[in-house]
Amino acid sequence: MLLTLTGISKSFGAVQALRDVDLAVAAGEVHAVLGENGAGKSTLMHIADGLLPPDTGTVAVDGRPVRFRSARDARGHGIGMVHQHSTAVPAFSVMENIALAAGWAVAPTRLRRRVEALTERLALPLDPSLPASTLSVSLKQRLEIIKALAAEARVLLLDEPTAVLAPAESEELFRFVRRFTQGGGGVALITHKLEEALAVADRITVLRRGAVVLSSPRSEVTAEGLTTAMIGGSLVVAPPAVPLRDGPVLVQCEGLEVRGDGGRGLRQASCTIRGGELVAVAGVEGNGQRELLRAVAGLTRPFRGLLEVARPVAFVPEDRTTEGLIPSMTLTENVVLGVGRAASWVTGRGVRRVDWSAARQRTAELADRFDVRSDGTEATAGSLSGGNQQKLLVARALERRPRVLVAENPTRGLDLQATAEVHGRLHAAAAAGAAVLVYSNDLDEVLVLGDRVLVAAGGVITEAPAGIDRVRLGAMILGQGGPDAE
Repeated sequence: MLLTLTGISKSFGAVQALRDVDLAVAAGEVHAVLGENGAGKSTLMHIADGLLPPDTGTVAVDGRPVRFRSARDARGHGIGMVHQHSTAVPAFSVMENIALAAGWAVAPTRLRRRVEALTERLALPLDPSLPASTLSVSLKQRLEIIKALAAEARVLLLDEPTAVLAPAESEELFRFVRRFTQGGGGVALITHKLEEALAVADRITVLRRGAVVLSSPRSEVTAEGLTTAMIGGSLVVAPPAVPLRDGPVLVQCEGLEVRGDGGRGLRQASCTIRGGELVAVAGVEGNGQRELLRAVAGLTRPFRGLLEVARPVAFVPEDRTTEGLIPSMTLTENVVLGVGRAASWVTGRGVRRVDWSAARQRTAELADRFDVRSDGTEATAGSLSGGNQQKLLVARALERRPRVLVAENPTRGLDLQATAEVHGRLHAAAAAGAAVLVYSNDLDEVLVLGDRVLVAAGGVITEAPAGIDRVRLGAMILGQGGPDAE
């Protein structure tokens, strides 16, 4: 075995993250690791990558026990990790971050050529000179993948690598993964997407509440069996909310133009969204959808055109750790900051005062209602798993009781049950009269969620015809056919 973890246990205070977990990654194998949010998947990968020491248990590489003191130690043994959140140095360029991860010399001309050759070989294009701080979430994720591969890893640990990738990008990534394993490498893949695990994995392990509840070859498992193992029963889906008919226009834009990074952005958008509608947006990264959502949310000023949006507006950003939450602050503090002065726990005129006791109580209620698993309301947001951070963001946004709700990839990193719950809450917000605008890079999610679908292609927003299927929608986002194309 290239990598073997045996009897791994890990606790954080009163929270038992892992209980006597075994996991092995063989050469030529993709080993998928599934589980609910907070099941211990990322913690297990962080131990394998040297970022965390286990409380008990052993890690072995090529059958020999090792003790990693850092991620650099793990890289020296051929372990590379693609993190769920960006680890790039924001002030460094793409090529400088790659050089830092791989230990390459920083000779600008030679380094640029080396990075260009690498990204071309991997079919993951990325401008070497771009500062990491200017990259979108999906491009930051692409940089993480390239960094791991540049270090010539023999074992890749992929933590939700497709969470913010478009379908075509995901397919290209997994073609590379297959080439990597065929060349003798091994891959541990964390994913919440059952179809992804079933399509690419050779072996699948399921964690629940920090313990292994299933570990089998791919040929011996089914989607239904994996779902039961992950959540301990059947998927609970909220009953559909009763839609509001003919609500007032809450979002209207005409000839909207919004500048983006590097001169790109939104060139033309005209649309209306009524109260009671859930409008989903589909598009490949960099085609104007980000600018549209952020203009509607009030975070970006349009360059040209008309934009009218009812207030209040709530926004769920796709980058939860840099735009959504302050990791070093408590859950309560993050909720107070996000809900703002209209909250029931804020009193007084002029000088505002926060009733922290009431804020903590309400945060606890939200955490219970949205199943945010933590060590209490005074735990830091950074101590939560990615999925639990996402649930906290959605809970906080809905606490504002918005007339307009804007969300970027709101189910990113969520497990099956949590995704179903978020979908239900988005539909319920619309049924209660809000105008809901959602972007997802998952075309299936777009088609499931949207009462109507808007397509972003080349900076232009158009509306997809009713009843469009996945193939035609995919063609539209790639600019290969207009809404009337057959």
